[in-house]
Amino acid sequence: MYRVFEALDELVTIVEEARGVPMTSSCVVPRGDVLELLDDVRDALPREVDDAQDVLDKRDELIDKARAESDAMVNGARAEADSTVTGANDEAQRMIEDARARAEQIMADAHAESERMVAAGQAEYQNLVERSRAESERMIEAGRAGYERAIEDGRHEQSRLVSQTEVVQAAHAESARIVDEAHAEADRQRVECDAYVDGKLAEFSELLSTTLRTVDSGRNHLRTPPTMAGRTPLYDFQP
Repeated sequence: MYRVFEALDELVTIVEEARGVPMTSSCVVPRGDVLELLDDVRDALPREVDDAQDVLDKRDELIDKARAESDAMVNGARAEADSTVTGANDEAQRMIEDARARAEQIMADAHAESERMVAAGQAEYQNLVERSRAESERMIEAGRAGYERAIEDGRHEQSRLVSQTEVVQAAHAESARIVDEAHAEADRQRVECDAYVDGKLAEFSELLSTTLRTVDSGRNHLRTPPTMAGRTPLYDFQP
């Protein structure tokens, strides 16, 4: 290719230095020199053209090879991406199934625990009611016995002092006082018994409320759609 450019440069020089034909734009050039340079160009061009064609063929081959490799890489990347997506979907489905199974187990445990606590609370309530009723009856019986003893004592005292007016009046007053104290003591014991029963019933009501809040919290968490982001704990039951 260098010889082609060199010959062309010599031809340009010959034309530029050639003697001009008067009254025209033509010139007189040495035929032999021009033909010799043209022969050099003719001889050099086929070899250079072949070399250029080889380069072009090689370029096409390289382009085809690069395109084939690119297609193979794209297909491989697409297959790997499909495999990754499939694996991720399978893993997500497995995690969802595991989460659902754990949620169902937690809910079952919560229901069982709530039923156990309700049963225990009912048993405790019945026990408290029975003990309170027995204590109330005992206190009422004790008050009644005290009242009757006071009445009986008053009667005996009234009989003993019946002959004395002032003594009889004092005995009546004392008897009335004893009777009033007996009534007051019975009322006080009944109020204490009622307060004791009411306190135990309030504790049982708070226990049932806590259990119901725990069950409701578990149900609300179960309704929440599971997500993969962060992998935070699925359920955290708080009363």
